Amino acid sequence: MKLRNITFGTATLALAVTMAMPAVAAQIEPTGADPLLIGHRGAAGVAPENTLPAIKAGSQSGAEFTEIDVQLSKDGVPFIFHDSTASRTTNIAEVFPERVDDPITSFTWDELQQLDAGSYFSEEFEGTKIPHFDEVPGALTDDTGVFIEIKDPAKSPGVEKLVADALAQNPEWKELADANKIEVLGFDAVSNQRFAQIAPEVPLQQLSGTVPSVAELANYASYADSFGTSYRTLDAAGAQRVKDAGLGLGVYTVNADAAADEALALGVERITGDFPQQINRHLDGQKIFPANNGVIIADSINDVPGSDTTPEKGEHVILENTGKRTIDVSGNILRDAANNILEIGEGYELEPGQKLRV
Repeated sequence: MKLRNITFGTATLALAVTMAMPAVAAQIEPTGADPLLIGHRGAAGVAPENTLPAIKAGSQSGAEFTEIDVQLSKDGVPFIFHDSTASRTTNIAEVFPERVDDPITSFTWDELQQLDAGSYFSEEFEGTKIPHFDEVPGALTDDTGVFIEIKDPAKSPGVEKLVADALAQNPEWKELADANKIEVLGFDAVSNQRFAQIAPEVPLQQLSGTVPSVAELANYASYADSFGTSYRTLDAAGAQRVKDAGLGLGVYTVNADAAADEALALGVERITGDFPQQINRHLDGQKIFPANNGVIIADSINDVPGSDTTPEKGEHVILENTGKRTIDVSGNILRDAANNILEIGEGYELEPGQKLRV
């Protein structure tokens, strides 16, 4: 529950500030037994993350919301991007080779528009641009809402007010906000409290990599409506602490049906993932890939002792041909959530029932 007598404070910051009691936000809640489903960075598993194609894919996936990350350019333009530099998901090495490691917020909007934010994913998305914040509503379909994560706010001073003003004044954003289709979230507690003061009517979510103490959760509950964390670190005790604090509970980044089931068993109410359509099908009791060609990832081995790339002992995945015909997997790629890519070499054909370690 929002107490709204806000105290700025984390484990490393204890600056108490008393403010007037603002209005209470209309909290976004699941309907029925099913959790809210949120497409991560649009739908980052099927299109280049945080681009209009990804946002559209997330909106068409069956998810109730699609999540985006907002930052400010050097000249104050709000844009959609996740990382602190452009190196992982753009062609900055070609366009601005001397600025590969520069903060993404050190580029002007015009400079950002010179970057290709789609080719890293596949040739299909070549030429895709970094979107302007105000382009997002136009990419939505059906009745999809938006989770707006304020990313690295210390490098985008004033971003909280800019987002709040857009939700209150821009017709397309305001329509979503009035329909309870907006939630703002972030890892930075001070930024979240600042946003809560500016726009108390907008639902707010505090993110953290792990579930903190009872005292810290009580502090979160004084300004936020919900709490989100990594599904990998959540356990039953942590889930109960969140619920005891009166906060809604969400997890990220859920990309497997087993992980979704584990989250539901812990009482999670919001599930964010890169493949929202597939998780949506699983939650509906449907086959995740109804038209697959028979090759599945049967297993994956992560975080092995020593070097991840040690031959025969490093990280790997197991492919299996579950179909009834021989399938040539040569040239296919495996991509993880961090966009690390592994290409399968030539000459690999899998007979029905055969497995391949990659």
